[in-house]
Amino acid sequence: MSLQRLAAHTRPLRVSFEFFPPRTAEMEEQLWRAIRRLEPLAPAFVSVTYGAGGSTRERTHATVKRIVEGTTLAPAAHLTCVAASREEIEQVVASYWEAGIRHVVALRGDMPDAGPYAPHPQGYSSTPELIEDIRRIAPFEISVSAYPECHPDSPSLDHEMELLRAKVGAGAVRAITQFGFDSAVIARFRDLARRRGILVPIVPGLMPTTNIKGVRRMAAKAGVRVPDWLNRLYEGLDEDPETRKLIAAAVLAEQVEELRSEGFDQFHFYTLNQADLTYAACRILGIQPVATVAEAAA
Repeated sequence: MSLQRLAAHTRPLRVSFEFFPPRTAEMEEQLWRAIRRLEPLAPAFVSVTYGAGGSTRERTHATVKRIVEGTTLAPAAHLTCVAASREEIEQVVASYWEAGIRHVVALRGDMPDAGPYAPHPQGYSSTPELIEDIRRIAPFEISVSAYPECHPDSPSLDHEMELLRAKVGAGAVRAITQFGFDSAVIARFRDLARRRGILVPIVPGLMPTTNIKGVRRMAAKAGVRVPDWLNRLYEGLDEDPETRKLIAAAVLAEQVEELRSEGFDQFHFYTLNQADLTYAACRILGIQPVATVAEAAA
């Protein structure tokens, strides 16, 4: 890995950050510390997740509304098809637009019991249907998910490609990949999409690995392979958080370099509401902070 080579790149970059809505007052403080830390990096947008079965719907709405009103950031609200009727989701979409939110990340979503997907009787059977309805209500910018290692419910990579084509056909303007640690797999997925005529940006999703046990749990649910070399890096470090942070920063910087060498110039960071590693990675990418509204007014 060469940080010097990374810093020498001159091609413009776009980054975006993902947060999840807080469940407690303490978590809310942590979230807003992360937002304020990353705000000066002027990301293209920040997204706020939706819990399984729409379980964080109100907290998601409150978080993105506060971002609109109190920061310089452009928020994107996650929206899923799960456990809600079309009428309910249409109301949420309309309320987002009224609150000044202009970007939605449209997803099928996970069932609250972690079982196989079952559409609501009066709901959407697929993400393309959701996208079409969002576009009918208001001219949102719409991002969607993509799965270079295949979604656990997907029978094949061909199925993934056809579903992504349908999402784009319905109105999606970018695809953000599930996190993963094999840059070659992400690049091959993008190249296959291009050969299939899917021309929207494919944006790699990157996740810090400080909590490797948590990463393994999320990876198992998402069908993502955690390579042996990554597991070995964290052996014996359960009680050594400072060393884990250093390793996570090195792993993240190396993956960024690999993906840049594959021609990627947009990155989406799954921050887990912790800003330091994401901030460091962006500085390695050459992204310099700018003054926030609060700083400019001081």
